Amino acid sequence: MRKDFLPFTRPQVTEEDIACVSEVLRSGWITNGPANSNFEKAVAGLSNSNHAVAVASATGAMHILLECMNIGEGDEVVLPSMTWVSMVNMVELVGAKPVFADIDRETMLVTPESVSAVISDRTKMIMPVHFAGVPVDLDGIKAVSKGIPIVEDAAHAVGTYYKGRHIGSDNSAIYSFHAIKNITCGEGGMFVTNDAELEKLMRRWKFHGISMDAFDRENRGRSPQAEVVEPGFKYNLTDICASLGLNQLKRLDEINAKRTQLALKYRELLADIPEIRPLGDPSGYDFTSAWHLFVVRVDTPKIDRDTFMAELKKLNIGTGLHFRCAHLQKYYREKYGYQPGVLPNTEYNSDSICSLPLFPDMTEDDVADVVEAIRTVLA
Repeated sequence: MRKDFLPFTRPQVTEEDIACVSEVLRSGWITNGPANSNFEKAVAGLSNSNHAVAVASATGAMHILLECMNIGEGDEVVLPSMTWVSMVNMVELVGAKPVFADIDRETMLVTPESVSAVISDRTKMIMPVHFAGVPVDLDGIKAVSKGIPIVEDAAHAVGTYYKGRHIGSDNSAIYSFHAIKNITCGEGGMFVTNDAELEKLMRRWKFHGISMDAFDRENRGRSPQAEVVEPGFKYNLTDICASLGLNQLKRLDEINAKRTQLALKYRELLADIPEIRPLGDPSGYDFTSAWHLFVVRVDTPKIDRDTFMAELKKLNIGTGLHFRCAHLQKYYREKYGYQPGVLPNTEYNSDSICSLPLFPDMTEDDVADVVEAIRTVLA
Protein backbone atom coordinates (compact mmCIF):
# COMPACT_ATOMS: atom_id res chain seq x y z
CA MET A 1 0.00 0.00 0.00
CA ARG A 2 1.23 3.50 -0.83
CA LYS A 3 2.26 5.67 2.09
CA ASP A 4 1.12 8.87 0.41
CA PHE A 5 -2.22 9.54 -1.26
CA LEU A 6 -2.20 9.60 -5.07
CA PRO A 7 -4.96 11.98 -6.20
CA PHE A 8 -7.02 11.43 -9.32
CA THR A 9 -5.38 14.52 -10.78
CA ARG A 10 -3.12 17.39 -9.81
CA PRO A 11 -2.56 20.52 -11.93
CA GLN A 12 1.02 21.06 -13.02
CA VAL A 13 1.99 24.59 -12.02
CA THR A 14 5.64 25.49 -12.56
CA GLU A 15 7.74 28.36 -11.24
CA GLU A 16 7.55 29.89 -14.71
CA ASP A 17 3.73 29.73 -14.54
CA ILE A 18 3.84 31.53 -11.19
CA ALA A 19 6.24 34.15 -12.56
CA CYS A 20 3.90 34.84 -15.50
CA VAL A 21 0.97 35.40 -13.17
CA SER A 22 3.11 37.58 -10.91
CA GLU A 23 4.11 39.68 -13.92
CA VAL A 24 0.45 40.34 -14.69
CA LEU A 25 -0.26 41.26 -11.08
CA ARG A 26 2.57 43.80 -11.20
CA SER A 27 1.55 45.17 -14.59
CA GLY A 28 -1.45 47.15 -13.40
CA TRP A 29 -3.70 45.41 -15.94
CA ILE A 30 -5.14 42.31 -14.33
CA THR A 31 -8.51 41.92 -16.02
CA ASN A 32 -9.18 41.59 -19.77
CA GLY A 33 -5.96 42.81 -21.41
CA PRO A 34 -2.94 41.79 -23.49
CA ALA A 35 -2.62 38.31 -22.00
CA ASN A 36 -6.19 37.56 -23.12
CA SER A 37 -5.44 38.73 -26.63
CA ASN A 38 -2.26 36.66 -26.83
CA PHE A 39 -3.98 33.59 -25.40
CA GLU A 40 -6.77 33.87 -27.97
CA LYS A 41 -4.27 34.12 -30.82
CA ALA A 42 -2.33 31.09 -29.53
CA VAL A 43 -5.41 28.87 -29.19
CA ALA A 44 -6.72 29.98 -32.59
CA GLY A 45 -3.35 29.02 -34.05
CA LEU A 46 -3.38 25.63 -32.36
CA SER A 47 -6.87 24.80 -33.62
CA ASN A 48 -6.30 26.32 -37.05
CA SER A 49 -9.31 28.57 -36.48
CA ASN A 50 -9.73 32.12 -37.71
CA HIS A 51 -11.10 33.45 -34.42
CA ALA A 52 -10.97 32.70 -30.70
CA VAL A 53 -12.88 34.31 -27.83
CA ALA A 54 -11.63 33.81 -24.26
CA VAL A 55 -14.33 33.40 -21.63
CA ALA A 56 -14.60 32.73 -17.91
CA SER A 57 -15.61 29.09 -18.45
CA ALA A 58 -16.69 26.62 -21.11
CA THR A 59 -20.14 26.76 -19.53
CA GLY A 60 -20.25 30.51 -20.08
CA ALA A 61 -19.23 30.02 -23.70
CA MET A 62 -22.12 27.61 -24.22
CA HIS A 63 -24.58 30.02 -22.61
CA ILE A 64 -23.75 32.97 -24.83
CA LEU A 65 -23.37 30.77 -27.90
CA LEU A 66 -26.96 29.59 -27.53
CA GLU A 67 -28.03 33.24 -27.25
CA CYS A 68 -25.97 34.23 -30.30
CA MET A 69 -27.54 31.42 -32.33
CA ASN A 70 -31.06 32.38 -31.17
CA ILE A 71 -31.67 28.92 -29.76
CA GLY A 72 -34.54 28.87 -27.31
CA GLU A 73 -38.12 27.81 -26.76
CA GLY A 74 -39.21 24.99 -29.08
CA ASP A 75 -35.66 24.25 -30.32
CA GLU A 76 -33.61 21.12 -29.73
CA VAL A 77 -29.90 20.52 -29.24
CA VAL A 78 -28.49 17.03 -29.83
CA LEU A 79 -25.71 15.97 -27.46
CA PRO A 80 -24.74 12.90 -25.43
CA SER A 81 -26.12 12.25 -21.98
CA MET A 82 -22.64 11.04 -21.06
CA THR A 83 -21.18 14.49 -20.48
CA TRP A 84 -20.77 17.00 -17.69
CA VAL A 85 -24.20 18.48 -17.01
CA SER A 86 -23.15 22.08 -17.60
CA MET A 87 -23.82 21.99 -21.33
CA VAL A 88 -27.13 20.19 -20.82
CA ASN A 89 -28.12 22.74 -18.18
CA MET A 90 -27.39 25.66 -20.49
CA VAL A 91 -29.64 24.20 -23.19
CA GLU A 92 -32.40 23.83 -20.62
CA LEU A 93 -31.90 27.31 -19.18
CA VAL A 94 -32.43 29.07 -22.54
CA GLY A 95 -35.70 27.18 -22.94
CA ALA A 96 -34.55 24.65 -25.53
CA LYS A 97 -34.67 20.88 -25.13
CA PRO A 98 -31.59 18.68 -24.78
CA VAL A 99 -32.01 15.57 -26.95
CA PHE A 100 -29.66 12.73 -26.08
CA ALA A 101 -27.81 10.56 -28.58
CA ASP A 102 -26.56 7.24 -27.24
CA ILE A 103 -22.84 6.48 -27.24
CA ASP A 104 -20.81 3.58 -28.53
CA ARG A 105 -20.49 1.06 -25.69
CA GLU A 106 -16.72 0.70 -26.01
CA THR A 107 -15.48 4.16 -27.05
CA MET A 108 -18.09 6.23 -25.18
CA LEU A 109 -18.40 8.50 -28.23
CA VAL A 110 -21.57 9.43 -30.08
CA THR A 111 -21.69 7.97 -33.58
CA PRO A 112 -23.12 9.24 -36.87
CA GLU A 113 -25.85 6.61 -36.52
CA SER A 114 -26.85 7.61 -32.97
CA VAL A 115 -26.86 11.30 -33.87
CA SER A 116 -28.88 10.74 -37.03
CA ALA A 117 -31.47 8.76 -35.08
CA VAL A 118 -32.45 11.76 -32.91
CA ILE A 119 -32.27 14.68 -35.37
CA SER A 120 -35.65 16.31 -35.95
CA ASP A 121 -37.09 19.37 -37.68
CA ARG A 122 -36.53 21.24 -34.41
CA THR A 123 -32.80 20.45 -34.11
CA LYS A 124 -30.79 23.68 -34.17
CA MET A 125 -27.38 22.44 -32.97
CA ILE A 126 -25.42 19.20 -32.75
CA MET A 127 -22.82 19.11 -29.98
CA PRO A 128 -20.66 15.96 -29.99
CA VAL A 129 -18.24 15.44 -27.10
CA HIS A 130 -14.64 14.38 -27.68
CA PHE A 131 -14.76 12.21 -24.57
CA ALA A 132 -11.54 11.71 -22.54
CA GLY A 133 -9.53 13.35 -25.33
CA VAL A 134 -10.56 11.02 -28.19
CA PRO A 135 -12.29 12.63 -31.19
CA VAL A 136 -15.69 11.61 -32.49
CA ASP A 137 -16.12 10.81 -36.18
CA LEU A 138 -16.59 14.41 -37.29
CA ASP A 139 -16.84 13.68 -41.01
CA GLY A 140 -19.43 10.98 -40.35
CA ILE A 141 -21.50 13.29 -38.15
CA LYS A 142 -21.29 16.08 -40.73
CA ALA A 143 -22.57 13.67 -43.38
CA VAL A 144 -25.76 13.02 -41.40
CA SER A 145 -26.17 16.54 -39.98
CA LYS A 146 -28.53 17.86 -42.70
CA GLY A 147 -26.66 21.15 -42.58
CA ILE A 148 -27.40 21.71 -38.88
CA PRO A 149 -24.52 23.59 -37.19
CA ILE A 150 -22.03 21.35 -35.39
CA VAL A 151 -20.32 22.81 -32.32
CA GLU A 152 -17.70 20.54 -30.80
CA ASP A 153 -17.52 20.09 -27.03
CA ALA A 154 -13.74 20.08 -26.86
CA ALA A 155 -13.44 20.45 -23.09
CA HIS A 156 -11.27 17.28 -23.05
CA ALA A 157 -9.58 17.87 -26.38
CA VAL A 158 -6.75 20.41 -26.22
CA GLY A 159 -4.13 18.59 -28.29
CA THR A 160 -6.59 16.13 -29.88
CA TYR A 161 -6.33 15.51 -33.63
CA TYR A 162 -8.85 13.97 -36.04
CA LYS A 163 -7.43 12.79 -39.36
CA GLY A 164 -4.43 15.01 -38.77
CA ARG A 165 -6.54 18.11 -38.06
CA HIS A 166 -6.69 19.66 -34.62
CA ILE A 167 -10.12 19.71 -33.04
CA GLY A 168 -11.88 22.98 -33.91
CA SER A 169 -10.39 23.19 -37.39
CA ASP A 170 -13.63 22.25 -39.16
CA ASN A 171 -16.37 23.52 -36.84
CA SER A 172 -16.84 25.94 -33.99
CA ALA A 173 -15.64 24.41 -30.72
CA ILE A 174 -15.53 25.11 -26.99
CA TYR A 175 -12.45 24.34 -24.86
CA SER A 176 -12.21 24.20 -21.09
CA PHE A 177 -9.23 25.25 -18.98
CA HIS A 178 -10.62 24.15 -15.63
CA ALA A 179 -8.13 23.01 -13.00
CA ILE A 180 -8.29 19.33 -13.99
CA LYS A 181 -7.78 19.90 -17.73
CA ASN A 182 -4.54 19.19 -19.64
CA ILE A 183 -3.68 22.88 -19.41
CA THR A 184 -5.40 25.17 -16.96
CA CYS A 185 -6.24 28.77 -16.24
CA GLY A 186 -7.68 27.73 -12.87
CA GLU A 187 -11.04 28.49 -14.44
CA GLY A 188 -11.55 29.52 -18.04
CA GLY A 189 -12.69 28.55 -21.50
CA MET A 190 -12.27 29.42 -25.17
CA PHE A 191 -14.64 29.51 -28.11
CA VAL A 192 -13.04 29.06 -31.53
CA THR A 193 -14.71 29.53 -34.89
CA ASN A 194 -14.18 30.37 -38.54
CA ASP A 195 -17.38 32.44 -38.56
CA ALA A 196 -16.43 36.12 -38.28
CA GLU A 197 -19.97 37.28 -37.49
CA LEU A 198 -20.39 34.68 -34.76
CA GLU A 199 -17.07 35.76 -33.24
CA LYS A 200 -18.30 39.38 -33.07
CA LEU A 201 -21.54 38.32 -31.42
CA MET A 202 -19.74 36.10 -28.88
CA ARG A 203 -17.36 38.91 -27.98
CA ARG A 204 -20.26 41.31 -27.50
CA TRP A 205 -22.44 38.91 -25.50
CA LYS A 206 -19.58 38.00 -23.15
CA PHE A 207 -19.19 41.63 -22.02
CA HIS A 208 -22.53 43.30 -21.24
CA GLY A 209 -23.59 43.58 -24.89
CA ILE A 210 -20.95 46.27 -25.44
CA SER A 211 -19.31 46.09 -28.82
CA MET A 212 -15.78 46.34 -27.40
CA ASP A 213 -14.28 45.35 -24.06
CA ALA A 214 -11.97 47.50 -21.96
CA PHE A 215 -8.76 46.35 -23.63
CA ASP A 216 -10.16 46.97 -27.12
CA ARG A 217 -11.37 50.45 -26.16
CA GLU A 218 -7.99 51.35 -24.67
CA ASN A 219 -6.06 50.17 -27.70
CA ARG A 220 -8.42 51.58 -30.32
CA GLY A 221 -9.03 54.92 -28.70
CA ARG A 222 -12.72 54.37 -27.92
CA SER A 223 -14.56 56.15 -25.17
CA PRO A 224 -14.90 54.18 -21.93
CA GLN A 225 -18.64 54.89 -22.18
CA ALA A 226 -19.19 52.51 -25.08
CA GLU A 227 -22.76 51.83 -26.17
CA VAL A 228 -24.75 48.72 -25.28
CA VAL A 229 -25.92 47.09 -28.50
CA GLU A 230 -28.02 44.49 -26.64
CA PRO A 231 -28.13 43.23 -23.05
CA GLY A 232 -25.28 40.81 -22.43
CA PHE A 233 -23.49 38.95 -19.67
CA LYS A 234 -20.11 39.22 -17.97
CA TYR A 235 -18.12 36.16 -18.93
CA ASN A 236 -14.76 37.75 -19.69
CA LEU A 237 -11.52 36.02 -18.64
CA THR A 238 -9.02 37.87 -16.46
CA ASP A 239 -5.44 38.38 -17.61
CA ILE A 240 -4.38 36.63 -14.40
CA CYS A 241 -6.02 33.45 -15.67
CA ALA A 242 -5.07 33.99 -19.31
CA SER A 243 -1.38 34.37 -18.50
CA LEU A 244 -1.37 31.00 -16.76
CA GLY A 245 -3.12 29.30 -19.67
CA LEU A 246 -0.86 30.96 -22.23
CA ASN A 247 2.30 29.79 -20.50
CA GLN A 248 0.98 26.27 -20.03
CA LEU A 249 0.02 26.11 -23.70
CA LYS A 250 3.71 26.42 -24.57
CA ARG A 251 4.35 22.98 -23.09
CA LEU A 252 1.18 21.27 -24.26
CA ASP A 253 3.07 18.77 -26.41
CA GLU A 254 5.28 17.82 -23.46
CA ILE A 255 2.28 17.49 -21.13
CA ASN A 256 0.31 15.34 -23.55
CA ALA A 257 3.33 13.17 -24.38
CA LYS A 258 3.68 12.34 -20.68
CA ARG A 259 -0.04 11.62 -20.36
CA THR A 260 0.22 9.29 -23.37
CA GLN A 261 3.19 7.47 -21.84
CA LEU A 262 1.29 6.89 -18.60
CA ALA A 263 -1.90 5.82 -20.40
CA LEU A 264 -0.06 3.24 -22.48
CA LYS A 265 1.56 1.90 -19.31
CA TYR A 266 -1.90 1.50 -17.79
CA ARG A 267 -3.04 -0.45 -20.85
CA GLU A 268 -0.02 -2.74 -20.59
CA LEU A 269 -0.43 -3.47 -16.88
CA LEU A 270 -4.22 -3.89 -17.02
CA ALA A 271 -4.18 -6.25 -20.00
CA ASP A 272 -4.44 -9.38 -17.85
CA ILE A 273 -7.19 -8.07 -15.53
CA PRO A 274 -10.43 -8.83 -17.41
CA GLU A 275 -12.65 -7.32 -14.73
CA ILE A 276 -11.22 -3.86 -15.45
CA ARG A 277 -11.85 -2.78 -19.03
CA PRO A 278 -10.29 0.39 -20.46
CA LEU A 279 -12.13 2.25 -23.20
CA GLY A 280 -11.73 0.99 -26.75
CA ASP A 281 -10.33 3.04 -29.60
CA PRO A 282 -12.62 4.16 -32.42
CA SER A 283 -11.97 2.52 -35.78
CA GLY A 284 -12.21 3.86 -39.31
CA TYR A 285 -10.20 7.05 -38.88
CA ASP A 286 -6.80 8.23 -37.70
CA PHE A 287 -6.65 10.22 -34.49
CA THR A 288 -4.35 11.45 -31.74
CA SER A 289 -5.78 11.44 -28.23
CA ALA A 290 -4.99 14.18 -25.73
CA TRP A 291 -5.44 11.53 -23.00
CA HIS A 292 -7.36 13.89 -20.78
CA LEU A 293 -8.70 10.91 -18.80
CA PHE A 294 -7.86 7.25 -18.37
CA VAL A 295 -11.29 5.68 -17.97
CA VAL A 296 -11.98 2.03 -17.15
CA ARG A 297 -15.16 0.04 -16.63
CA VAL A 298 -15.53 -2.09 -13.50
CA ASP A 299 -17.12 -5.10 -15.14
CA THR A 300 -17.49 -7.86 -12.56
CA PRO A 301 -20.22 -9.18 -10.24
CA LYS A 302 -17.62 -9.32 -7.45
CA ILE A 303 -17.76 -5.61 -6.72
CA ASP A 304 -19.72 -2.57 -7.87
CA ARG A 305 -18.06 0.58 -9.14
CA ASP A 306 -18.76 2.77 -6.12
CA THR A 307 -17.39 0.18 -3.70
CA PHE A 308 -14.38 -0.32 -5.96
CA MET A 309 -13.60 3.41 -5.79
CA ALA A 310 -14.06 3.48 -2.02
CA GLU A 311 -11.72 0.51 -1.54
CA LEU A 312 -9.05 2.11 -3.72
CA LYS A 313 -9.27 5.25 -1.60
CA LYS A 314 -8.52 3.14 1.49
CA LEU A 315 -5.33 2.10 -0.30
CA ASN A 316 -4.40 5.76 -0.95
CA ILE A 317 -5.51 5.77 -4.58
CA GLY A 318 -7.82 8.57 -5.68
CA THR A 319 -10.28 8.15 -8.56
CA GLY A 320 -12.82 10.21 -10.47
CA LEU A 321 -16.22 9.64 -12.05
CA HIS A 322 -16.80 11.12 -15.52
CA PHE A 323 -19.78 11.09 -15.60
CA ARG A 324 -23.14 10.02 -14.26
CA CYS A 325 -25.48 10.18 -17.25
CA ALA A 326 -27.48 13.39 -17.45
CA HIS A 327 -30.82 11.93 -18.54
CA LEU A 328 -31.25 10.00 -15.28
CA GLN A 329 -30.33 12.94 -13.05
CA LYS A 330 -33.28 13.95 -10.88
CA TYR A 331 -34.31 17.10 -12.78
CA TYR A 332 -34.18 15.60 -16.28
CA ARG A 333 -35.67 12.30 -15.16
CA GLU A 334 -38.66 14.03 -13.61
CA LYS A 335 -39.20 16.68 -16.31
CA TYR A 336 -38.90 14.42 -19.35
CA GLY A 337 -39.90 11.09 -17.83
CA TYR A 338 -36.69 9.26 -18.71
CA GLN A 339 -36.55 5.69 -17.42
CA PRO A 340 -33.57 3.30 -17.26
CA GLY A 341 -33.12 1.49 -20.54
CA VAL A 342 -33.67 4.35 -23.00
CA LEU A 343 -29.92 4.79 -23.62
CA PRO A 344 -28.45 1.36 -22.87
CA ASN A 345 -24.82 2.02 -23.82
CA THR A 346 -24.78 5.29 -21.91
CA GLU A 347 -26.32 3.69 -18.84
CA TYR A 348 -23.94 0.71 -18.83
CA ASN A 349 -21.00 3.07 -18.79
CA SER A 350 -22.56 5.47 -16.30
CA ASP A 351 -22.90 2.58 -13.85
CA SER A 352 -19.44 1.11 -14.36
CA ILE A 353 -16.91 3.80 -15.30
CA CYS A 354 -14.08 5.02 -13.12
CA SER A 355 -11.27 7.45 -13.98
CA LEU A 356 -7.86 6.37 -12.72
CA PRO A 357 -5.15 8.85 -11.70
CA LEU A 358 -3.56 10.54 -14.71
CA PHE A 359 -1.50 13.73 -14.63
CA PRO A 360 1.91 14.69 -16.00
CA ASP A 361 3.78 14.73 -12.69
CA MET A 362 2.98 11.05 -12.13
CA THR A 363 5.56 8.34 -12.77
CA GLU A 364 5.25 4.85 -14.19
CA ASP A 365 5.84 3.61 -10.63
CA ASP A 366 2.67 5.47 -9.64
CA VAL A 367 0.80 3.65 -12.41
CA ALA A 368 2.16 0.35 -11.09
CA ASP A 369 0.93 1.28 -7.60
CA VAL A 370 -2.57 1.93 -8.96
CA VAL A 371 -2.70 -1.40 -10.77
CA GLU A 372 -1.35 -3.27 -7.74
CA ALA A 373 -4.06 -1.65 -5.61
CA ILE A 374 -6.68 -2.72 -8.19
CA ARG A 375 -5.45 -6.31 -7.92
CA THR A 376 -5.69 -6.11 -4.14
CA VAL A 377 -9.26 -4.78 -4.24
CA LEU A 378 -10.39 -7.41 -6.73
CA ALA A 379 -8.80 -10.17 -4.66
